[in-house]
Amino acid sequence: MTEPKPPPLWIAPQPLILASTSKTRRAMVEAAGIFAETRQPGVDERAIEAGFHSSGAPVEDLALLLAREKALAVSGREPGRLVLGADQTLECEGEQFHKPADPESARAQIAALAGRTHHLHSAAALAIDGVVVFETVATADLTVRPLDEAFIARYVEAVGDAVLTSVGGYQVEGIGIQLFSRIVGDHFTILGLPLLPLLAFLRAENYLAA
Repeated sequence: MTEPKPPPLWIAPQPLILASTSKTRRAMVEAAGIFAETRQPGVDERAIEAGFHSSGAPVEDLALLLAREKALAVSGREPGRLVLGADQTLECEGEQFHKPADPESARAQIAALAGRTHHLHSAAALAIDGVVVFETVATADLTVRPLDEAFIARYVEAVGDAVLTSVGGYQVEGIGIQLFSRIVGDHFTILGLPLLPLLAFLRAENYLAA
């Protein structure tokens, strides 16, 4: 079997390990010229969240904690390799939202966000040999326009199972953009990875050509 060839701008001897099974994140890093492999991080996100919330720390710090824990979990199993952990959280007026479990939950969640501004916090952390060497977090502010029940039901039906695959129940790169009246923030942050500062670090550390 032929080994995959690194993209031209990736100059490190080994691929980056992405501690995620997210197809969106893998597509983002590969489109940006990062040579990547994926691993399942195997962390209990709900347990991490429970401990975090009991600490009283700001909600926006949770995405970074989850990204860090994912990177460290895989780094411990992959000596000498650079590992990227990433996560995204959605918060609206102090309330945290998760991926909807079913279409009914998706309709309720979108209705709760309608007419309000929510915040997507996207974080990335890089680790080598169990040590975090880089981390960053960015926030995008998204305002959902007022929506009635009929439109929400029509939208959820149109999107199908994809409504269950993202926190918030939407993908702005598709018809999910019709939910919004205003968006402030980096496109990659909205997709779940603060890509520009990550690329800057990789160039500075000679993983990517500068």
